[in-house]
Amino acid sequence: MKLHCYKYQGAGNDFVILDNRKGDVNLTDEQVHRLCDRRFGIGSDGLMLLGAGDGRFDFTMRYFNADGPEGTMCGNGGRCLVAFAAHCGIKKFEFTAIDGYHRAEVLEYGPSRCTVRLKMRDLPLMEGGVKPIETFSDGYFLDTGSPHFVQFVDDIDTFDVDREGKRLRWDSRWAKGTNVNFVQPVPEGIKVRTYERGVEAETWACGTGCTASSIVSFYHGIKSFTESAEGNDKRVKFAVQALGDRLAVDFIAHPDGSFEDIYLTGPATRVFETDMEI
Repeated sequence: MKLHCYKYQGAGNDFVILDNRKGDVNLTDEQVHRLCDRRFGIGSDGLMLLGAGDGRFDFTMRYFNADGPEGTMCGNGGRCLVAFAAHCGIKKFEFTAIDGYHRAEVLEYGPSRCTVRLKMRDLPLMEGGVKPIETFSDGYFLDTGSPHFVQFVDDIDTFDVDREGKRLRWDSRWAKGTNVNFVQPVPEGIKVRTYERGVEAETWACGTGCTASSIVSFYHGIKSFTESAEGNDKRVKFAVQALGDRLAVDFIAHPDGSFEDIYLTGPATRVFETDMEI
């Protein structure tokens, strides 16, 4: 089977994208893994299918981990898919993914590089008024469309992300495993490095991870952000430095510990397109 494939990257987080608006692409886990393989395929952190809209939404997003199975939400992937949709001529960007409804806007459009602002899922209080962030002695856990454990470190540039990420990714506290983010506050925002499940290695960026890291940083009391009052609520914005590029995360923080109106903003770039036989 020959597939016409596109490769996009958002802050170095790279993806194979297929246009599946006709609904005729059905890949096995092995085929997904082959396409994402950096030696025998195109090479990427994951694969996405752009599906047709249904009248209520403009399109759908399906995300697959690099090891093959369908995964949870991917923030940078979502931004790249919006850029791909724009390059396909789609003008509105309301879509559904595995974690529900999303909307986005293309702030800057270019034939290869776009700047995309993507709405992420809200973080309401859970049953019984429980806050969406779980606190541990060594970090914090929350789900921003994908599960993330966030830990603060002192020297992120020399930190052994592979060793510590692998250990925490399979910690017995998480029934299905977790992504792991390491964060260091800096004067201009936060630096974030990510060990990503499904890839089973450090990636150059992670959208849901940068979102989780920003929200946890605010919750933890980190002050390197901009803030404005909206009644009793706060509109907070963090500048985030990932390995691959700079991103921005903004959200409304409520006094009860819930968060909503969460947005991830950053670049999404088409790298190339090609035909591949699988």
